[in-house]
Amino acid sequence: MLNRQNIINIAVIAHVDAGKSTLVDAFLSQSGVFRENEHVVDCVMDSNDIERERGITIYSKNCSIEYKDVKINIVDTPGHSDFSSEVERVIKTVDTVILLVDSSEGPMPQTRFVLQKSLELGLKPILFINKIDKKDQRAEEVVNMVFDLFVELNATDEQLDFPIIYGIAKDGIAKKELDDSSTDLSPLFDTILNHVSVYPNFNTDPLQMQISALAYDEYIGRLGIGRIYKGTIKEGQSVSISKADGSIGKGKITKLFVYQGLKQVSVKEAQSGDIAVIAGISDISIGETVCDENNIIPMEMIKIEEPTLSMNFLVNDSPFAGKSGKFVTTRHIKARLEKELEVNVGLKVEALESTDGYKVSGRGELHLSILLENMRREGYEVGVSKPEVLMYKENDKLMEPIERVIVNVPEEYSGTVISKLNVRKGIMESMTSENNYVKIEYLAPTRGLLGYRSEFINDTRGEGTLVRSFERFEEYKGEIPQRNNGVLISQVNGTAMAYSICNLSERATMFIEPGAEVYEGMIIGMNSRKEDMTVNPCKNKKLTNVRASGSDDALNVPNPRIFTLEEALEFIADDELVEITPDSIRLRKKLLNEHERVKANRNKG
Repeated sequence: MLNRQNIINIAVIAHVDAGKSTLVDAFLSQSGVFRENEHVVDCVMDSNDIERERGITIYSKNCSIEYKDVKINIVDTPGHSDFSSEVERVIKTVDTVILLVDSSEGPMPQTRFVLQKSLELGLKPILFINKIDKKDQRAEEVVNMVFDLFVELNATDEQLDFPIIYGIAKDGIAKKELDDSSTDLSPLFDTILNHVSVYPNFNTDPLQMQISALAYDEYIGRLGIGRIYKGTIKEGQSVSISKADGSIGKGKITKLFVYQGLKQVSVKEAQSGDIAVIAGISDISIGETVCDENNIIPMEMIKIEEPTLSMNFLVNDSPFAGKSGKFVTTRHIKARLEKELEVNVGLKVEALESTDGYKVSGRGELHLSILLENMRREGYEVGVSKPEVLMYKENDKLMEPIERVIVNVPEEYSGTVISKLNVRKGIMESMTSENNYVKIEYLAPTRGLLGYRSEFINDTRGEGTLVRSFERFEEYKGEIPQRNNGVLISQVNGTAMAYSICNLSERATMFIEPGAEVYEGMIIGMNSRKEDMTVNPCKNKKLTNVRASGSDDALNVPNPRIFTLEEALEFIADDELVEITPDSIRLRKKLLNEHERVKANRNKG
C-alpha cells in the first residue's frame, strides 16, 4: 500500500501576457526542480515552438513541486478564449486557482471568463497582483477592480474573502503587503497551504478517475490525463470506462505516470488527489470516468463548448503545388487531422462532399490558425477558405456567436473605431477615458469581427489594443458589410517586374515585390476601388535606343504588404483561398481562370 501523500492541485489563470508561465518558472526554480548547473529556458512550460514565439500558452500542461511535505500539482492554463475548452476541463481537476492580474492593466476579458468558471465550481481563488515594479502600477486600485468583478460574477461571501499577494513573477518575488521585504515566493506557497485543505484521503474508496486532457505518444499510443478523485490506480490493473454515451468499456492500464517537477515519472501505483497519466486504452476520451472493473461509479461528464468557426482545408491545386511541401494529398491531410483529433477536443472534422478536403471547425481564428501553422511547419500544403461563423437554430430562430470586445485607443482614433464597430452590428456597453486613451467595451457578432483586426491596426496606427472573447449566442443580427476593396489578380504565370509593380502601385496596395513568382489567378494586391482587376504584373518596359533624361532612372517600388497567416485568413473573400505552404503564404482566387470566374459570377447573378 502507498504511503499517503498530502496533495493540493492548483491552476494559474490569467489573460495572455500577464505572466502565468513566468510565475510557474519561478515556482519550479525555487522548489529545487532544476539542478544547479542546468540551463533553463524562460517559460519552460511553453514547450511548443509557436507558444514560445508568440509568448502565449495554447495547451494546458502539468508539473509539480514539493513544499513543506505537500505535493503541489500546478496546471498552467491557456489565457486566450479560443482555447477555453482547455481551461474548462482543467478547472475541474484543481483545489484552487491563482488569479494573476497585471498591476496596471487590471482584470481583462479573458480573466473574467476563466474566473467565472472557477467561481461556478465553488473554488476559492487566491489573487496575485503581478508586475508591481511597473512605473504605472496601481495595485490597490486593481484589487478593487477585481473585487468588483467577483461581485459581478456572483461570488459567494467566502469567495469574496480572497487572500491577496503582490509580486514580481519574473524575479520570483511574492509579498503579503506591498512594502514587505520578501525576496522569494514563500509568502505565496504559505498562502496556498493556509488557504486550501489538502485533498482528503479517499484511497480505500472504489476507483474514480476522470479524464480531463489527452496526449499522444508514438510508442504507447493515446494517453489519458486526469485526477484520481477516489481510490488508487495501479499499473497492470483491469478497469471499466464509463463513456459519454452511457456505455461501459473495458481496458487495462499498461503504463502509469505521475508528475515530478516537469517530468512524467513511471510509477506502479497512484493515489487519490493526484493527477495521473494512463496508457493502454486506445479510445479513451475527455470526460470519461475510469472505474474499478466491477464497481462502476460514473462522474458527471465534462461539457465541452461547441465550435464557433469553421474553415475548409483543401488540397492545394495551385500551379506551385508540391514545390516546397512534403505532404500534399487528401490522404496526408486526413491523417494529420485525425492525429490532431487525438488530442485537440475543441476541434471537429468532416469530409467535404464536393471537393478534395475537409470542413474543420474550432473555437476561433487563433485556434484554427495555430493548427495550420503547425501543419505548415511540418511540411504540409493546404488551401484554406474564408472562416465561416457557425450558427444554429433555436425555436426556429437563427442564433449566432457574440463576442465581448474591449478596445483601448488614443482619443483621436476613437470615433473611427466606434463607427466601424457600429457598422459591424456591435452594441456599445461602456466607454471610459483616462490619460488621452479611451477604453470602449462592445458586444459584437463574431461575423462582424472577422477581418477587423488588421483594419483596426491601420485605423489606430498600431497604437490601439483589441481584445475579444466569446460571450454567448444571440439572435442573428442581419447582414453585415464585407470587405470594401477589390483585388488585383494576375492574368499570367511568370516573374513579377519592377516596372509593372511600380505602375500598378499607383492605384493599389501591392502584396508582392519585383522578382516574385506569380501564377494566373493569384492575388497580388488590393485595389483602391471596389472592383477586382485582372492585370499583368510580368510586363516589362520596352527598351529603346534612345534614353530619355530622368525617365529611365531607378524605379521607386513601394514595400509590399506582407500578411501573417491570421491576417491572410481575415482578408480573403468568399471566392478566395489562402494557399499555405512551408515557405510561403499566398492569396488566390478559388477559380484561377478568368473566364471561369466570369461564368461563375454570371450563374450566381
